[in-house]
Amino acid sequence: MLAETSLSIWGWGSLGVVLFLVTFGPFAIFYFAFYILCFVGGGFVVTLLFGKSNSEKYLEQCEHSFLPCTSVGIPKCIEEMKREARPIKIDRRLTGANIIDEPLQQVIQFSLRDYVQYWYYTLSDDESFLLEIRQALQYALVQFSARSKETDWQPYFTTRLVDDFGTHLRVFRKAQQRIAEKGDQMKDQAEELVDTFFEVEVEMEKEVCRDLVCTSPKDEEGFLRDLCEVLLYILLPPGDFQNKIMRYFVREILSRGILLPLINQLSDPDYINQYVIWMIRDSNCNYEAFMNIIKLSDNIGELEAVKDKASEELQYLRSLDTAGDDINTIKNQINSLLYVIKVCDSRIQRLQSGKEIDTVKLAANFGKLCTVPLDHILVDNVALQFFMDYMQQTGGQAHLFFWMTVEGYRVTAQQQLEVLQSRQKDGKHQTNQTKGLLRAAAFGVYEQYLSEKASPRVNIDDNLVAKLAETLNHEDPTPEIFDDIQRKVYELMLRDERFYPSFKQNVLYVRMLAELDMLKDPSFRGSDDGEGESFNGSPTGSINLSLDDLSNVPSDETVQLHAYISDTVYADYDPYAVAGVCNDHGKTYALYAITVHRRNPNSEETWKTYRRYSDFHDFHMRITEQFENLANILKLPGKKTFNNMDREFLEKRKKDLNAYLQLLLNPEMMKASPALAHYVYDFLENKAYSKGKGDFARKVPPLIQKTYSDPDHCRVAAPIDDNVDDNIPLRVMLLLMDEVFDLKERNQWLRRNIKNLLQQLIRATYGDTINRKIVDHVDWMTSPEQVADAVKRFRDAFWPNGILAETVPRRDKAIRMRTRVAGKTKLLEVMPDELKHIIGAETTRKGILRVFEMFQHTQLNKRMVYVFLERFLETLFPQNKFHELFNKLHSRSKQMQRYKQRLHSTQAPSLQKSLLVSHIRLLMHL
Repeated sequence: MLAETSLSIWGWGSLGVVLFLVTFGPFAIFYFAFYILCFVGGGFVVTLLFGKSNSEKYLEQCEHSFLPCTSVGIPKCIEEMKREARPIKIDRRLTGANIIDEPLQQVIQFSLRDYVQYWYYTLSDDESFLLEIRQALQYALVQFSARSKETDWQPYFTTRLVDDFGTHLRVFRKAQQRIAEKGDQMKDQAEELVDTFFEVEVEMEKEVCRDLVCTSPKDEEGFLRDLCEVLLYILLPPGDFQNKIMRYFVREILSRGILLPLINQLSDPDYINQYVIWMIRDSNCNYEAFMNIIKLSDNIGELEAVKDKASEELQYLRSLDTAGDDINTIKNQINSLLYVIKVCDSRIQRLQSGKEIDTVKLAANFGKLCTVPLDHILVDNVALQFFMDYMQQTGGQAHLFFWMTVEGYRVTAQQQLEVLQSRQKDGKHQTNQTKGLLRAAAFGVYEQYLSEKASPRVNIDDNLVAKLAETLNHEDPTPEIFDDIQRKVYELMLRDERFYPSFKQNVLYVRMLAELDMLKDPSFRGSDDGEGESFNGSPTGSINLSLDDLSNVPSDETVQLHAYISDTVYADYDPYAVAGVCNDHGKTYALYAITVHRRNPNSEETWKTYRRYSDFHDFHMRITEQFENLANILKLPGKKTFNNMDREFLEKRKKDLNAYLQLLLNPEMMKASPALAHYVYDFLENKAYSKGKGDFARKVPPLIQKTYSDPDHCRVAAPIDDNVDDNIPLRVMLLLMDEVFDLKERNQWLRRNIKNLLQQLIRATYGDTINRKIVDHVDWMTSPEQVADAVKRFRDAFWPNGILAETVPRRDKAIRMRTRVAGKTKLLEVMPDELKHIIGAETTRKGILRVFEMFQHTQLNKRMVYVFLERFLETLFPQNKFHELFNKLHSRSKQMQRYKQRLHSTQAPSLQKSLLVSHIRLLMHL
């Protein structure tokens, strides 16, 4: 049974195999095995995954049940990383004014693009960091804008800014004086000037010195980093400020990317010189002013640069092939360039040899100074101040003050009587009151100068004084009541050897001539017919004799001078015409072409110069004033009001003027008056002939007539700033004039005159509402339109056309030197002649050149910029004690440490002495 059963199994099994192979083929067994393997493997995989998921659930249950809780930060970071980044919305409003916000946003965008993005995108594509920096910058600007709107900027612009500039100029002037007192020739005078400047600064400031910030680039960068970090602390929210990475980025952008380049540009002397030239670009450079600058220059680099350029132009002109009228023009230009080269060579040789001449001593020893009459001195403000100083030295000031006080009394009395007469015509009667005031003023003059109690007393004839006292007691005062005594006082000052005669031999007289510009032009510039200056048709020839050339004046008999009028020209003015015709506001007038021959033993010169009839008239008045005997010999053709442009009349005048010239140049005439040669040479020199006074000076009466109406202010050196602080422009102008022209070293009379004149000018120009206009102007300067314009200029300067500006290469030294010469020429040219007549030509020239020289030192310019920045921040953040902060930031100054050491060394002996005295007293007490 069992065998049958196994046989049937094998049979059926074999049958199934056969049928399987017949049905599916011989390879079916392999497919079957593969199916079985896949089934088994799939079951294994399902079992593994099911077990893993169950295990994780179990472990999680165990973790929550038995293990301590994990940190919250890790799941939070994982959650934030899984969350998609949301865009940050930025409010583009900054100041509340769209006109300002738009350029400010562009500045922020350009700053991030050029200082952060170019390297940040190499590290990450995530823009959230950049957006956070932008948001922080905008928040700081919003806070800055809010502070600015709350600040009163009027004191900063009208007081602090002007005071800081004046202080800077004062420190520079004292540094120059200290170097001049040393008297030795330093190897590097510029470096010595900078060191001396900061020595003076620490002595004046006593608490701070900015030498490290201005002279050390490393310390400057550290100062700006510290300053920017303080500003970020004030302006940023606490959370952003604590983010060190972002804070450092913003700090570096502000300090190294914006502030440092801006300060370097503002401190560059070449940039300042170019800006000065651009500011006064409408003023045309005068050939005479240019040559004056060359002759006054003490910088060899400037002279060499001008000489090289002149040589280059000379080679170009000589290479031109011209004919006809152009050749005369080119010859004139060549002669002019040759003269420039000659002057530069002479000046360079003098500077290199170290034989610089003291111009005052040279003039004092020259022995042929022109004479200024006493009556001219008394009515000329510049001359009067020197005569006043001399009279105070000799003890004769009472006579001069009496003369000036009487002048003031006469003007005041005349004005009061005219007002009285006009009121009487109108039916108003105030006769007794007016006469009482005049009587009181007259008695005041008498008591102060002529009475027995007067100190000092004017020594004059007692009979005249008694007669005056009798008149004052019994008669009404008149404007002429002091005339007799004033005439005697004038004669005393004129004849007494102690006064005017000795004054002409004093060094103050030479300095007076220098201020009147009469050392280089030996004629008193007191006569003018108001018809303007003549035109110099050719730029060739020398300028007025400078102080350095006084010893070279051809005054001996070996020099022969001949001149005649060769032609008469009249036409409308063409500024580039060769004919040399001039026009005064559309007027047409004649010029007389004078051909001059000057023959020396070794050379012979010929040139042409052009003069108007008014020039002849002014010249004639000058020489007849100085040489009274000429008035009876020389006769100038008379004036003609109508038809003075008729050709026949001009020809007749030409012949008469020719005869005048020939008589003037007669050798016998020159021998009779040797000093006359200086006047003649000046008149025939190939240059513009200056009459000395401008239109303003001719129209304004002398200041002396208005200044001394109050006798109490004749001798008293009252402070010049009385009632000045309430008048903003007057205070600013007085402070600047004091520091620029060093008026505090001059007598108080001049300063009061200047104050009175400025008050009159300001009142005449702006009226009584000047302070209101100043405040309105400050409001306009801080208005959104002006602020937006400043931001746009900053943006365009640093990112022209939206591209970061490349570092401008430093210009060639020769170009920079010529720019300096052009800047000085422009500044001197733009100074009005009226200023020279008020404070003196030499003082004006020195003051302007001192200011220009101050801006030629980068370290000093940086100091001024940082002072302005510090005052700006102190004004903007008055509650944050920026003054103490800046003192701490500058505490590492070497000059400050030396100053403290010197102070300690000087105080130590006195302290020891006081301790010793106290010990002795204690022992004596015991």
